[in-house]
Amino acid sequence: MIVTLIVLCEVAFWVLLAAGLALRYWAKKPRLGAAVLLCEPLLEVVLLVVTAIDLKNGAQPDWKHGLAAVYIGFTVGLGHSTIRWVDARVAHRFAGGPPPVKPPKHGMARAVHEWKVAARWTVAAVTALALLQAAVWYVGGDGDVSSLQAWQQKMLFVIGINVVIAGSYTLFPKTAPGPGPSS
Repeated sequence: MIVTLIVLCEVAFWVLLAAGLALRYWAKKPRLGAAVLLCEPLLEVVLLVVTAIDLKNGAQPDWKHGLAAVYIGFTVGLGHSTIRWVDARVAHRFAGGPPPVKPPKHGMARAVHEWKVAARWTVAAVTALALLQAAVWYVGGDGDVSSLQAWQQKMLFVIGINVVIAGSYTLFPKTAPGPGPSS
């Protein structure tokens, strides 16, 4: 049931995003579109409550409960930036908006961009870590929480990978290509 709900939440995320943007740009109802987009966090609240109820009713914590926590964490950390990314492209493509700003390709500007990306992923992973830890405490010492702890290790790995990537752009900044050969 938890996996089905996660899939439904993901589908509902994209349906609400499409509906909100359609209201904003095609129906020319930006306030109503914004209201629909603000319903997105309700999906995570529903998933959190259902997961807690499932554990409360004696379900053995397993990978599905961990996945629910990770899904919520990633929506918290990356949901807003995903909505902004899609919104910029829809505005440009269908509503005459400016072209989306591309990330810098070289130098410290690229490093700063990578640190911002790493920060979003870190927020996602830390949120998931906190929810996973809350689930471990909620289950208590009586249940097998090894699957939840395995998800925690994966979230630490996500943080580490993102810090390494951002750090590599800081320590070894990509340089702009020089002028081409003269004829």
